[in-house]
Amino acid sequence: MRRSDANVPFDGLCALLIRLGFEERIRGDHHIFTITGIEEILNLQPRGGKGKSYQVKQVREIILKYKLRLED
Repeated sequence: MRRSDANVPFDGLCALLIRLGFEERIRGDHHIFTITGIEEILNLQPRGGKGKSYQVKQVREIILKYKLRLED
């Protein structure tokens, strides 16, 4: 685990996924992100306004695996 994974603001993590093209569904405190062409589903929940460390790691792994980039 990277130490900074515990310090990622949850709202920023969600905003990043939306900017990358993911669609967000919210069920209670679960924010579910999907995107065409990626089979994994990201199910994120906040912890004290921050992303959970293991979920931040999952997001990073998906970004790297699929070489996702923000549009300019």
